[in-house]
Amino acid sequence: MKLYWAPHTRSMRALWMLEETGCAYERVLVDITTGAQSHPDFLKINPMGKVPALVDGETMVAESGAICVWLADRFPESGLAPAIGDPARGRYLQWLFFSAGCAEPAYTEKMNGWTTDSSAAAWGGFDRVVAVQEEALAGGKWLLGERFSAADVVMGIDLHYCMNIMKIVPQKPVLQAYVARCLERPALQRAISIDMAGV
Repeated sequence: MKLYWAPHTRSMRALWMLEETGCAYERVLVDITTGAQSHPDFLKINPMGKVPALVDGETMVAESGAICVWLADRFPESGLAPAIGDPARGRYLQWLFFSAGCAEPAYTEKMNGWTTDSSAAAWGGFDRVVAVQEEALAGGKWLLGERFSAADVVMGIDLHYCMNIMKIVPQKPVLQAYVARCLERPALQRAISIDMAGV
């Protein structure tokens, strides 16, 4: 299994996820500072020319959220996804797709000072997104209550970057506590070390 990645990108989601599964994998650095992501060989893996991308045998997966879904289902023994048929899988999938569909557009809106029509924008607006995240995490340790999942990998790293590094998301106590729990996970600590060493 090969992870095509670059430091300080959404590759962190895939790195963390791979470390959580405990599977063997090879990292292939894509130097986005030199335009390596536009090389025809890489574009065969991800036509969008973005990292991360994963190659697992004959399977190629791009988009960091999709990589997390693939890995959780590929390694069910890791317990990172409710099984198909488990009622918890509905919310699990909702939170996995919430990042790309709601959180990222809302964070971009806030960062760029855009004004959007909350009834027309799919994400409903920045304040609504933050309130929904806060509400979801108020009742338990993780998005699925006491169960950590791939959804927390995606949401957790997004909140860490956007609250602690980019300073877009306000320092809400519930969100701060959630991110602190994420940062305590040994797999995330290993992923951060890998990311830092790759610079």
